[in-house]
Amino acid sequence: MLLTVDVGNTNTVLGVFDGEELVRSWRVKTDPRDTSDELWLQYRALTEGHVITGLAVCSTVPSSLRELRGMIKTYFSDIPTTIVEPGVKTGVQLLVDNPKEIGADRIVNTLAAHTLYGDKGPAIVVDFGTSTNLDVVSPKGEFLGGALAPGIEISVDALAARAAQLRKVELIRPKSVIGKNTVEALQSGTIYGFAGQVDGLVERIFDELELQYPGELEVSVIATGGLAPLVLGISETIDYHEPFLTLIGLRLVHERNT
Repeated sequence: MLLTVDVGNTNTVLGVFDGEELVRSWRVKTDPRDTSDELWLQYRALTEGHVITGLAVCSTVPSSLRELRGMIKTYFSDIPTTIVEPGVKTGVQLLVDNPKEIGADRIVNTLAAHTLYGDKGPAIVVDFGTSTNLDVVSPKGEFLGGALAPGIEISVDALAARAAQLRKVELIRPKSVIGKNTVEALQSGTIYGFAGQVDGLVERIFDELELQYPGELEVSVIATGGLAPLVLGISETIDYHEPFLTLIGLRLVHERNT
């Protein structure tokens, strides 16, 4: 079985694949202070009962990646391991000014989106995490670039920290857009506001893709990330929800490199 690990700034998502089937997944907080031994104890406890025969990792947190390398060297040295970094075969061309700036998670998301939806044409991956990433995938599976915006949770935290009479609220869909109290007003501005932000960016990306690829164009918009469920059913442009897109991408990269 293949253990896939996606280390994000806020959460780490782990999944175990049996062939192409994701049989189990977990979401835990990311703590950059965790040592390689602490990571091993956590991962071993989560995957108990699963025989791990391969490992695929991507990380946007340098300190966690360093400790993961130590964990792999000590505890996983006898199994095929793939860490998504320069030199690893992904099959994804990065058509941007500085490819070294592109996070590993955005690369594997591009591969997964093209593999799952590439027969329909270009794709836009909307990853709702610490930041909200919109990544644009060409019909050939190339990474064309995208847009980065502050994430939903950190925006709410910043507002609560800077506004004396406002506070953090539960992130749920309010009864109406017109909030009748402070809590509902904050929920409305957050949930509907971010959905509108995504829709506006997607529509502008549509316009640019139409210029780049003249003719009839079908673009798939795929939502992923831990906060994606907040805007599903509200956003008017999201076509698909794939919560484990990054893990699928890690499996695909691992298959290309082993």
